[in-house]
Amino acid sequence: MERDRGRAAVLLRRTMSIALAIVRPARALFACSFAALALCAAPAGASTLIVEGAGDGHGVGMSQDGALGYAQHGWSDSQILAHYYTGTTLGQAPANHVVKVLVGSKVERVPLERYVRGVVSAEMPSSWPLAALEAQAIASRTYALTDDAGGAAFDVYSDTRSQMYLGVAAETAATNAAVAATAGQIVLYGGRPAVTYYFASSGGMTENIENSFIGAQPEPWLKGVPDAYETKASDWKLSMSFASTAARLGGLVKGSFRGIEVLTRGVSPRIVEAAVLGTRGNTRLSGPELAARLGLDSAWAYFSVKSGASVRREPDHSGQTPFAPAAPESPPAAPPAPAPGAQGGTQAPATAASASATGGVEAG
Repeated sequence: MERDRGRAAVLLRRTMSIALAIVRPARALFACSFAALALCAAPAGASTLIVEGAGDGHGVGMSQDGALGYAQHGWSDSQILAHYYTGTTLGQAPANHVVKVLVGSKVERVPLERYVRGVVSAEMPSSWPLAALEAQAIASRTYALTDDAGGAAFDVYSDTRSQMYLGVAAETAATNAAVAATAGQIVLYGGRPAVTYYFASSGGMTENIENSFIGAQPEPWLKGVPDAYETKASDWKLSMSFASTAARLGGLVKGSFRGIEVLTRGVSPRIVEAAVLGTRGNTRLSGPELAARLGLDSAWAYFSVKSGASVRREPDHSGQTPFAPAAPESPPAAPPAPAPGAQGGTQAPATAASASATGGVEAG
């Protein structure tokens, strides 16, 4: 269907989302695509690594697929944003702001609202509910104000190193309506524009920024929260031979490859640190780097080894209990009298599930 094709294209673009630029050097070290990995055949009798996971993207901030689900269940744009960006308010962007966009080798100066029209139509299918498109518009507008990818030279790339921008040619009536309905609105934390990362699909829970962008400082609005309306469609599974796995891991394998152990996970099941096991020793690496090297959709992954007819789960030392999906949520009640905030902001509705427990992990 047209909607499915559009949605698939968006999700593929988001797999290379904004902040995974942190692990781009690692990503360059593998050659097979996700689809090709499933076709890598193992020699008869050789061991095979089985990887089962969920989600698509880095897991920080707003899940686009989750926003779709919340919109389908009656949530407004402000309620969706308040859910994903903890403790935030809504305010107004500076008047007449111009975004410097690097398109190819040329920097274009684009008025903020025109820029957002060219982003929303590229980032989300126009057939999605208006509330989801509006949430995307506000998040994209805020991100444009907070990204400084090129320092003084430019603000944002026109691709997934920042966010997709395809200009006037990609605009649609539905996405332009969402931009117009939210004109100038941005996400604030403590009265200042908040960095509004977003990605394709959470798998059921988002992640703290410090657990996904290794080395980043914790941010109070970028905390892992349950994602009630993510579906099984975000689950994935692949198999690859030990030889293929070792090739992708390269110099991290000491001796012959023996498997992968998970050492720590974040507030979601995303891997924070793992160990590559070799006959001559083990090598530690971050979950995002492991996902990048193996070509996984996300760091939400579990490993098993198949030898002949036998399948055994690889050791997991994280101590995390199995993930349990969040229960469906009703939209939170709007505050009776929103207090004015900085830059004309008003308090966003409280996050309904900010303290819910899922799988024994308390989301903050």
